[in-house]
Amino acid sequence: MAVPSSTTTSNIMLAIFEKKTNSVDLYRPLRNFIVINYSEREAQNLEDDLQTLKQLRSEVERGGAADSPTARRDLLQNYYRALCVVESRFPISPDKDHVNAVSFTWHDAFKNKQKATQQNIHLEKAAVLFNLGAVHSQIGLSCDRSAVEGRKQASHSFMAAAGAFAFLKDNVSMKASAGGSTTLDISVECVGLLERLMLAQAQECVYENTIAKGSSPGVCAKISRQVGLFYEDALAALTVTPLSQHFEKGWISHVQLKAAMFHGEACYRYSLELHGKEEIAEEIARVKIGISALSDARKSAPRGAAQQLLDAVTKLETILKSNLERAVKENDRVYLMRVPPASSLSALPTFSMVKPMVMNEILDASKEKMFSSLVPDSSAKSLSRYTEMVDDIIRTQAEKLQQGSELARVRLREMDLPDSVLSLEGNTPLPPVLKEDVEAVQICGGPAGLEAELQQLKDLSRVNHEMLIQTEEQLQKEATEDAQFRNQFGTRWTRPQSSTLTKNLQDRLNRFAANLKQAAESDARIERSVREHLVLMSILDSRPIESALPSLSRPIMSLDAGEDAIVGALKQSLRQLETLGAQRAGLEDMLKEMKRKDDILPKLMATAGSHEDLFRKEISKYDNICDEIAKNLGAQEQLLMHIQAQNDEFAAIFNLEDYKASREKAYKQIEAAIAKYREIKENINEGLKFYVTLQDAITLVKQQCSDFVMTRNMQCREMIDDVQKKLAGLNFQDSKSSSYSFPPSSQPHQTQSSNPQQPLDQGRVPRTSYLQTPTYQPPQPLTMASPYQPSQHPTTASPYQPPQHPTTASPYQPSQHSTTASPYQPSQHPTTASTYQQPPQHPAPPAYAQTPPYGYSQPPPAPYQPPASNYPYPPPQHQQHTSAEYGQSPYGGWQGQYYNAPPQQTGSMPRPPYPAQSPYPPPNQSGYYRQ
Repeated sequence: MAVPSSTTTSNIMLAIFEKKTNSVDLYRPLRNFIVINYSEREAQNLEDDLQTLKQLRSEVERGGAADSPTARRDLLQNYYRALCVVESRFPISPDKDHVNAVSFTWHDAFKNKQKATQQNIHLEKAAVLFNLGAVHSQIGLSCDRSAVEGRKQASHSFMAAAGAFAFLKDNVSMKASAGGSTTLDISVECVGLLERLMLAQAQECVYENTIAKGSSPGVCAKISRQVGLFYEDALAALTVTPLSQHFEKGWISHVQLKAAMFHGEACYRYSLELHGKEEIAEEIARVKIGISALSDARKSAPRGAAQQLLDAVTKLETILKSNLERAVKENDRVYLMRVPPASSLSALPTFSMVKPMVMNEILDASKEKMFSSLVPDSSAKSLSRYTEMVDDIIRTQAEKLQQGSELARVRLREMDLPDSVLSLEGNTPLPPVLKEDVEAVQICGGPAGLEAELQQLKDLSRVNHEMLIQTEEQLQKEATEDAQFRNQFGTRWTRPQSSTLTKNLQDRLNRFAANLKQAAESDARIERSVREHLVLMSILDSRPIESALPSLSRPIMSLDAGEDAIVGALKQSLRQLETLGAQRAGLEDMLKEMKRKDDILPKLMATAGSHEDLFRKEISKYDNICDEIAKNLGAQEQLLMHIQAQNDEFAAIFNLEDYKASREKAYKQIEAAIAKYREIKENINEGLKFYVTLQDAITLVKQQCSDFVMTRNMQCREMIDDVQKKLAGLNFQDSKSSSYSFPPSSQPHQTQSSNPQQPLDQGRVPRTSYLQTPTYQPPQPLTMASPYQPSQHPTTASPYQPPQHPTTASPYQPSQHSTTASPYQPSQHPTTASTYQQPPQHPAPPAYAQTPPYGYSQPPPAPYQPPASNYPYPPPQHQQHTSAEYGQSPYGGWQGQYYNAPPQQTGSMPRPPYPAQSPYPPPNQSGYYRQ
């Protein structure tokens, strides 16, 4: 029965042969029926249709040997539609008033000696559908699967075959099996098996295309595993009765080996993906599973499988064993990972690329013109009338059921049941909408989590303040040094003043300070709101929230101790009411199911004359269920009256009015707490967003200030060189004319030496001789106290010599003596206090008319040849910072637009320090950061 593929011998597939039939004459019996029930003239008018039907049946009997597969497919589809037309107009059955001279005989497709004969059209339709699926399988097997298009066509044909078998299983198979003698090949079990087999082969064609395209191992593993699952489903049906003895052993062996081979293939492809991820332990386990599946299949599969298939299984097993050996060696030498047991691994992922083709439109006979004039009007009208009667019954009874259920809900709601009974047991329910809001609050952390978020606000505010102060210190330090040099050198110091260059930067820093001040006020309002409403919101921390609701209390004193009996009787009545509701739901489903199965068309076609008696008989089927519905509604009405009396007694004993009032009060408290929590939460989120975006802006300005200070320092060094060289030139000329004398000084006098051969014109000296690359070694001790030597206070260290304790440590890597402490680890010795410290005043240096203030204790070199290794003004250490130091947010994930505060008036804000505490704004002020 297996047919080898025409392309890849290692990938054999199966096709199905058609069922065989005996000759049958449809022309004469159907024409006689027309003549008897209609007229001879009608029979003559339908002669062409009768001949067409006879021709179709004759071609079906001939078999597919003389026709191409596609022509055979079209023939079977046309004949099936013709059979549907015949079924609706010619009742074929043993009854004397029906077409009783027609008998259909069909042989089993897998055991040709077995056959079935029936006098109904259902066997004929089932056999035609079976042959349609068989022809589609043959078309799929005949495709050239060595090319991409051939594999696509094969997959499409196999899906069409699966669709034909699925249509047979869902619509015809049961009717054909109920018609007397039948064959096993058209049973529900067999056509279900063939459907899964065709899907497996269709998915296999998709897998071949996937391999040809070079898809990733993960995708190949998913598709391959789905092929194996389809084959496993088919194998499960093959190995149980009634099909286990019906198929040849070659079929069972083929399907079993295919299932194992594609399971092993999936393990192999998946292991390749695991190897790329270096998950060696799971790779070893997956390869072992694949090897085990292949080995077990080869041992247990019965004989009869094709040799090509056995060779393919052996080849795959060899590959898996080779990969296993390699993976084990790598694990033993490198990874040393524990291999998990197979039972602990999850199932391999699957990806189904195929499904049965929908055949409803292909096999729809509603547009067929055959026998179109032969329409039994009386039967059609009678059927329509009966359908309207059934619909009216269904509609009326369904409305009664719905009204009964709605009445029960309304009455229970009026009596506050069953909530009051549940509250007595400590299970006070919360309205669904309110419960969802509480759960959302608790998921976000609840009121208890607000403290941590307030601390985040404080940390972010502190970080922004520190960064602002550091930036201001940079500018102020540079301005102070510029002023000192300007005082020393007088008119020779010709570069612009710092204040004229940093005006824009200072304005931006002042605006940031104003923003921080206003943010501090908002933070204080939020914190005060949290403190004031903490008691109100504390109810939201109750878990479960129902535990915070009041419960119904038992009376303190009882005369007859009958409370338990009253409560028990009320509960029992409520359970009975619930049972009645479940019965109504079942009755409604029974009505719909009865209508779906109520098909009286065969009876209408077989009944002559008036159909009133038939209608009354058929409609009476619904009387029992209508009576059940009426009884249910009557019992519910009586039970509701009884529950009303019980509830009145229950309310009088347990004081329900006070309980309801306290419960409503608790509901309102929870609603108010939720509203306040959401308001505070929204404000905190807005504050966090503000601080993070402001920090980004301050970081940018800080980097700009650092760049500015570095540039100014470079300019300063160059200008000092120029001034010193000019002064040295003047001294040299004065010494030659003996008109220059050094007054006494408190510092040791440095002897001036000059090279008489060196030119004195500065303009002739190359500029590169002054702009040598500066070294970053600390300068030698000077002979006089310079205002740029580090003082005892590291916060005012000169930018030219690194201080002993860095003042610009990153807030994310706090040093032992960092002045800018991390927001997470406070510094042990913070030197950047909340108040701004002005740099200490240094004594004014002596005038240049006396002694050059930057002379060495050793005689200096010629004024135009400064030593490169001991440059008197090294570049500043730790002066330039990358934006990464302050560019990252201390709370990762916060992003947002920069907070654009209204422009501040010049001088409206004090210079740092900026006091964060200020009087609170009016309590009716809304918004978080509004001016």
